[in-house]
Amino acid sequence: MATPPGANFDGNPPVAPQPPGTDMTGICFRDQLWLNTYPLDRNLIFDYFALSPFYDWTCNNEQLRLQSIHPLDISQLSKMTGIEYMLSEVMEPNLFVIRKQKRDSPEKVTPMLTYYILDGSIYQAPQLCNVFAARIGRALYYISKAFTAAASKLEKIGYVDEGEGVPSEPKAGKDLIDFKEVKRIDHILASLQRKLPPAPPPPPFPDGYVLPTTEAEKGAETQQGVESQPPVDPIIDQGPAKRMKF
Repeated sequence: MATPPGANFDGNPPVAPQPPGTDMTGICFRDQLWLNTYPLDRNLIFDYFALSPFYDWTCNNEQLRLQSIHPLDISQLSKMTGIEYMLSEVMEPNLFVIRKQKRDSPEKVTPMLTYYILDGSIYQAPQLCNVFAARIGRALYYISKAFTAAASKLEKIGYVDEGEGVPSEPKAGKDLIDFKEVKRIDHILASLQRKLPPAPPPPPFPDGYVLPTTEAEKGAETQQGVESQPPVDPIIDQGPAKRMKF
């Protein structure tokens, strides 16, 4: 009895292929019985990959297998169009990288997905956009966490921490200042001030404008006038009749 196309070695029908672009990064495949029977090399690695749920049974490689041609023969794959798998990186026997791509012509191919076989376990590599999204999300999380910690530190200025995140009570009714935090804030403000442009000079006063004199300035002028007068002898000022008699 002939084995139907795309069937497993046991004669069972294959698993329904996943549509292109399906995210299967959360699963992996490993067949320990096959690994104990056959070696992992560039000649048999594709047969092992074809057992996994990542394999598309409608690819051009499967057509070559049905014709008893090696499924990774580039001279035959370049003559076909459609979905195909290519072995892009090889580090026998530990690492194999297989790229899924769409071939439109012998020279034009469009990469679709990438799979890697690490020590016998097959994984789907995440797409670059998902990697960027995960890295950016992680960076934003740590930045938000840093701002939260900085805000909590600023709220605790004036207190001394006695426990983990618990502000201590002010001693003797006086607020204790954390001078390290004060110096750090002063350094930040000074660096920001150096980056700002200098303030423009004030506009000149119009002709004939007289500055108003405040009460403090008037008191200062009166005091200067009193101090500028020569001291007066109190005895002479009282006159001869009011001098003290001894």
